[in-house]
Amino acid sequence: MRKLALDALDQLTLGATLLGTGGGGDPFIAKLMVEQAINDHGPIDIVGLDELPAAAQLATVAVVGAPTVIIEKIPSGSEFADAVRALVSYLGRDIDAIMPVEVGGMNTLIPLAVAAELGVPCVDADGMRRAFPQIEMTTFTLAGLSASPMSLADEKGNRIAFETVSNQVGEKLVRGSAMMLGLANALAAYPMTVAEARDAAVWGSMQFCSEIGGLLRAVQRQEEGSWDRFLDFADGRVVFDGKIIDLDRRTTTGFARGTVTIEDFADPSRTLRIEIQNELLLAIENGRPVVTPPDLICMLDFETAEPITTESLAYGQRVRVLGLPCADGWKRDGMLDIVGPAAFGYDVDYVPLKG
Repeated sequence: MRKLALDALDQLTLGATLLGTGGGGDPFIAKLMVEQAINDHGPIDIVGLDELPAAAQLATVAVVGAPTVIIEKIPSGSEFADAVRALVSYLGRDIDAIMPVEVGGMNTLIPLAVAAELGVPCVDADGMRRAFPQIEMTTFTLAGLSASPMSLADEKGNRIAFETVSNQVGEKLVRGSAMMLGLANALAAYPMTVAEARDAAVWGSMQFCSEIGGLLRAVQRQEEGSWDRFLDFADGRVVFDGKIIDLDRRTTTGFARGTVTIEDFADPSRTLRIEIQNELLLAIENGRPVVTPPDLICMLDFETAEPITTESLAYGQRVRVLGLPCADGWKRDGMLDIVGPAAFGYDVDYVPLKG
């Protein structure tokens, strides 16, 4: 077990913004929630899956909605603990620890604040080690675990409990309800034992997030050799450098969707098109897929190396696009059915960044 204090938040938040792959909501808002939680309750306990009893009960907690809505409809904070309490009431037993459903975007940090408020530890593991737009897109689903029962709560005190026949149906019911409740709500889901999580989760995600955030901070400080150290740790590569020349972005069917086109600095005939569904999902260079899900597309400001979220994309921005391989926890049979290009409606083959 280790303690998360205020001085560790900046590095964790930077890593969360990067691993959000443009989506997942702006972690800065969640960082403020965690700061308040630490001020109110003290440093937050973070534990590994091997430090908890096998029969201990876990649950994930997250914000669900569209990033473009979340920047205008700021969470009150109380709805996340309310969602967990609603799930506890439905289950008929307490939750022993909170786990992030995704380490990427706001949902890296919100579980920390909820764990502090409830007086339980936060688990250093998750179901993605990145952000994905839909509830069923987790290594938990890949391992055969159910997202149900799950509960949804809003800032006004409304609470809904779901039990569904599949995680895909759960996504549809939660998305439809969230659209009626303002498209920025709290979700508690994937109740599981520690024994189940040991098999299904991506271990050490929060530590990875903090470390990659620290390496990116070194890049921003322009330390000698920092780019090489960052790319070596992430096992990633620079995919494209250029300027945004076209941007289409809209909020529809409960998601922020769109397309961004980038033109190479030196060769205007070379362009990269990135498809968006909350996150940056598919990168196509001159008609050829170069980064496909579940691998990560991360966009940085070319001068400052600051990660750029999809809601802050703008015409004329100078950017660097990175490709990072997905976590090894995804490498199971059925991965492409859940998070491959076809799962998002793209008629392209998966092109792995790493063999």
